[in-house]
Amino acid sequence: MKQWTRWQDWVALAAGAYALLAPIWTTTTNTATWTMVVLGAVTALAALWSLYRPGDVYSEGAHAVLGVLFIIAPWVMGFSAVNAMAITAWVVGAVTLVAGLLALRESNRLHHQPLASH
Repeated sequence: MKQWTRWQDWVALAAGAYALLAPIWTTTTNTATWTMVVLGAVTALAALWSLYRPGDVYSEGAHAVLGVLFIIAPWVMGFSAVNAMAITAWVVGAVTLVAGLLALRESNRLHHQPLASH
């Protein structure tokens, strides 16, 4: 697998960057802002790591976990009533979760293929 080419990692990077920047244009609270900034930054960094090290099963799994964290964040952190930010968290979470699961499936498949003999 070549570096910087996996579409799933680029999608996760875009989702993380969007979450990181969403408080700029979305009605928010202090808690929602910091939750989105931290989760967005961690997601973007995990995506950059995955782009640099394609096939790293742990970073792909991290995308899926971060997606779940985005999805539950509005309830856990208490900003589910801040509609715009909660919807942003849920959409970013769903996108990140799906991208992570698809990348994880691909990485697992590559790790379990027998090596070709020459």
